Amino acid sequence: MKIINLRDYYPFYTQDTLLEVSNEVAEALADAERSERNHIRRMFYNKAQYSLDVEDGIERSAVECHILSPEAVLDLMERHCRLCRALNELPEIQGRRVEAHYLLGKSVQEIAKEEGVSEIAVHKAIRKGLEAMKKFLKNM
Repeated sequence: MKIINLRDYYPFYTQDTLLEVSNEVAEALADAERSERNHIRRMFYNKAQYSLDVEDGIERSAVECHILSPEAVLDLMERHCRLCRALNELPEIQGRRVEAHYLLGKSVQEIAKEEGVSEIAVHKAIRKGLEAMKKFLKNM
């Protein structure tokens, strides 16, 4: 017979709870713990941190990254840098509103409410900001 602490095996135990179990049960618990540690080690070694069971898009982006050639990745990085430069060239208000709408995913109504302005003013600022970014990118 062996004495085990249930807190080591079950996260919902907040205090030490000692329990006497047979040798077979203690060995089965030790095997399960070793197996779990080895599984986690293999998962990180093979860079398999994402579950393929869930449809939240993380898996697709992780897999697509490995499919792209180095040239394609470099091209994406250059596009991202150009977009950031174009966004930084905008006046502060336009840049803040374009960033909030397209990068942070806020609606025009949310932005208007936060800034205390009309929705029309936010919509116009976003439209003018996009036009200015388009001109900047064409001239680049």
